[in-house]
Amino acid sequence: MKMQQQQPVDKMGYDRSITMFSPDGRLLQVEYAKKTVKQGSTAIGMVCKDGVILVADKRITDKLMVPEAVEKMFKIDDHVGATAAGIIPDARVLIDRVQLKAQQHSITYDSKIDIISIVKDICDLKQICTQSAGLRPFGVSLLIAGVEEDGTPKLFLTEPYGLYFQYQAVVIGEGEGEVHPILQKKYKPNLTMETGLQLAVDALREALEKEFNLERIDAAFIPLNSKKYKKLSREEIKNILKQ
Repeated sequence: MKMQQQQPVDKMGYDRSITMFSPDGRLLQVEYAKKTVKQGSTAIGMVCKDGVILVADKRITDKLMVPEAVEKMFKIDDHVGATAAGIIPDARVLIDRVQLKAQQHSITYDSKIDIISIVKDICDLKQICTQSAGLRPFGVSLLIAGVEEDGTPKLFLTEPYGLYFQYQAVVIGEGEGEVHPILQKKYKPNLTMETGLQLAVDALREALEKEFNLERIDAAFIPLNSKKYKKLSREEIKNILKQ
């Protein structure tokens, strides 16, 4: 009697389910989400001696687009902002969630929410989406930057699967390979926000090469003295870069 031949395992099955580990211990949907972030437009965060800055490439793909209508900077609270790389609609869902959390905290405790609470809330939801059937991971990484009530500047990176790290300077998105070595070489904690903006723009110029255009640049400052999130206008960016 011939033994029944074993059917080959459907290798694609590990791709289709977020809750199933592959034989080598990987969640493939999570890895695909990380690849989505690497295909997103570049975003940079930097802690400077006088505040925190966020700089992003808005990736204007059509000359008929209105650059100001492309959203890459998000205000979470007066003292906290964010930018993202990956699927920006996913980012908006997360930002809406923590904006509400920040408002609730302010009303309940009459104080500003601490930045780590915002980061953990985002990452808790991201992690849930790595273990729940019928869901997919958030295809976005967020940079969360702000100044605490005691005047401490902080910058965090949140990964698509719910892990977070605190940085002095960090880059995410398609330009990570080109920009990261520049930050490692030229970043110093005693940079001012204006010199930090210049460094970030120079790094983006090197990464984008011929595609670089100031119209693509979005930036926000959170100074230590005011602790107020401020998105820079096109003219303010140009004036700083002329200095």
